[in-house]
Amino acid sequence: MAKGLTAAELRQNDKDELVTKLKEAKEELFNLRFQAATGQLESHGRLRAVRREIARIYTVMRERELGIITEVKEPSDG
Repeated sequence: MAKGLTAAELRQNDKDELVTKLKEAKEELFNLRFQAATGQLESHGRLRAVRREIARIYTVMRERELGIITEVKEPSDG
């Protein structure tokens, strides 16, 4: 999963890509929690980063659901 995704970057993805990124982030969070429970986790900050990434994805999805933000198209050069 790409690290440091911003909300602006996520808004440029379509719904299927967001669902895929959400699934990957949840899997990563599960693995990090498992490592933390077994004492193998080296980067505790990554737990926080992944949780925030999941929240950003949910926020973008909810914005679209409510019609606050629509899917952003790439700006045209011209």
